[in-house]
Amino acid sequence: MRKTMLLLAAALVASPACAQTFDAVAAKARIDASLDKNYPELDALYKDIHSHPEVGFQEERTAALLAAKMRKLGFTVTEHVGKTGVVAIYKNGPGPVVMVRTELDALPMEEKTGLPYASKAQQTVDGKLTYTDHACGHDSHMAWWVGTAQALLAMKDQWHGTLMFIGQPAEEIISGAKAMLDDGLFTKFPKPDYAFAAHVGPTPLGEVSVKQGVVTSASDTLAVTFHGVGAHGSMPDKSIDPVVMGARFVEDIQTVISRQKDPQKFGVVTVGAFQAGTVANIIPDHADLQLSLRSFDPDVRKLLNEGVATTAKAVADMSHAAAPDVVHKYGTASVLNDDALAARAAGVLGAAMGAGKVKLEPATKPGGTGSEDYSEFVAAGVTKSVFFGVGGTDPKMIEAYKAQGKPLPVNHSPFFAPVPEPAIRAGTETLALAVLMVTAKP
Repeated sequence: MRKTMLLLAAALVASPACAQTFDAVAAKARIDASLDKNYPELDALYKDIHSHPEVGFQEERTAALLAAKMRKLGFTVTEHVGKTGVVAIYKNGPGPVVMVRTELDALPMEEKTGLPYASKAQQTVDGKLTYTDHACGHDSHMAWWVGTAQALLAMKDQWHGTLMFIGQPAEEIISGAKAMLDDGLFTKFPKPDYAFAAHVGPTPLGEVSVKQGVVTSASDTLAVTFHGVGAHGSMPDKSIDPVVMGARFVEDIQTVISRQKDPQKFGVVTVGAFQAGTVANIIPDHADLQLSLRSFDPDVRKLLNEGVATTAKAVADMSHAAAPDVVHKYGTASVLNDDALAARAAGVLGAAMGAGKVKLEPATKPGGTGSEDYSEFVAAGVTKSVFFGVGGTDPKMIEAYKAQGKPLPVNHSPFFAPVPEPAIRAGTETLALAVLMVTAKP
């Protein structure tokens, strides 16, 4: 299989339909020269952002920092697109419009990496003061986003067209892409002909994955409230107990997965929060649950959402309770990569980085179970798009955890910490080469 993939990558680079109008190896050398010059600045930016993480729609400092960087490079910058989003435009003659996207937001959790630049920052989320942490890796993304802009501007004799670099807020709550689109991202600014983004993950450093077709799962976040009747803990017959309803629901909702969903198709229902009551001897009058649903297939997505609503109502009916509230808070579809563009990108990256560093995954292979609202841009009509995966973990660390039988820290773990320089370099090379692939001068 590995030999087949290497031959495919070589064929894609050589084929007339995907013929390169630039030398990928020479282009990588120029990108690396830009990185050598600018890496100290990128490292300082990365550590600054890492130490000052901001959650969705509160990324004021982060957005201002990136906006200043892009203005200094000569981009025309617009801030506060979709609340805290940034749009940076650079025109270099006639040619395609190419979007490069990074996320701005962090997670409401405490970092436990022990790094000297670890976050100690706090923000208010849902009325509560909480620690914040770039445990998903968006700090790496922002650094390589700036690095990509620097490299492309240093090589503007090599390409033509318009760069559209966007800093998107609130990816972690699957809301920022839609907010930017609703604020006129593709009407106030040029609609892209191509779009690229990349995500760091717990795979070996510098390894790039390029997936055809489905890349991520669809995601839906729901809130369910059961309404009961409160009473003294010694008088349960005087109550309608919402804790019992919630507990029954937690168990029964999994039968949608085990007895209604096609077992050959992916689907997950997770009850991530269950909050009810205050003390032991009071039966509360309501219970609040929060759910996360994941799927690939649109029909499965519909089944899961409907299953939550019907199961919650059935549980309430069994308890002779009022109808529950079922609120769909937010959601997004799967990210879809263009098959041909993904294969072309894998060929170009393989030629420049070495085929052993680049993996092309076919559309027949299932996507990842995580979710991304980058899908909103694709759904808005930018179908010539590729979302890359970039490895950020030291292979020695991977082997050490494996030898100890311990799970490797992954995205959203308080211990997740990509190795900065190799990851930022690989992300910059990936995105810059992808842009050059579609904008290179004949």
